[in-house]
Amino acid sequence: SSPASCHWDSMIELVLLHGLLLLLPLAALLLYRYNATFQYFCKVAFFNCWILAMATLLLPLVALRGRSVENMKLLRAVILPLKHFCGIKMQVRGSEHLNIKEPYVIVCNHQASIDLMGMVEVMPDRCVPIAKKELMYMGTVGWACWFCGIIFIDRRKREDAIDVISQTARTMLRENLRVFVFPEGTRNQDKTMLPFKRGAFHLAVQAQVPIFPIVISPYWDFFSSKDKKFTSGTCTIQILPKVETRGLSPKDVPELTESVRQMMVDALAEMSVNHCVGQRAEHPLLPRC
Repeated sequence: SSPASCHWDSMIELVLLHGLLLLLPLAALLLYRYNATFQYFCKVAFFNCWILAMATLLLPLVALRGRSVENMKLLRAVILPLKHFCGIKMQVRGSEHLNIKEPYVIVCNHQASIDLMGMVEVMPDRCVPIAKKELMYMGTVGWACWFCGIIFIDRRKREDAIDVISQTARTMLRENLRVFVFPEGTRNQDKTMLPFKRGAFHLAVQAQVPIFPIVISPYWDFFSSKDKKFTSGTCTIQILPKVETRGLSPKDVPELTESVRQMMVDALAEMSVNHCVGQRAEHPLLPRC
């Protein structure tokens, strides 16, 4: 073949390659727009990559400042924008309840990893979550969490967990800390809540500080790891009035745990009913919830 025809063949290959490279983003956009599963994996990947990237960027700064609850302000600030990227609108009710200066324990229902967005939405100053110890070994994310004062607990070692609770109770009073706990202990997207673990309630009783129950509305409309769905939607966060623990002793913890859980279950049921009524008003042809 002549040099001219070889040149022409190369030009055609180049044009086809450029065309393919232009078509790939378009195909990805169309898939994202019209394929729910593809959209789910894209948004979950973005969510996790954002957390990893922000933790990595923050790490040198928080390391220079040393382990401190004040670093939580930075971690919270970099997680707050995630709701906009994920298309989630947050509605917070009862935020006035948290306007007290004393230490307290927050207990919240746990549905999915995206609870993180709801947590930072309501988290007050000088507040740290209690997390499972495995998180500490997740590279830069774990290190950033440790420098932000997050309390790690090994649930498999009961004696160690009890010791961490006792130390945390003393630290709360000494440093005026608030502690955020997911008492279900694991993620749960069912229509009710799992039985509560008692650690958060032992902590509140030991420190003699109030408990604030917080309920995040179900994500059924816009998120489901089972159905591979992650669209846009509205999330309601209800902060319930405080539950006092002053005067209670360890023997009162089982009853305290159950009464707080029941308050939260009732609030979740009410939020679900209100949501269904609102949905049917907007879309009368939808099936009943």
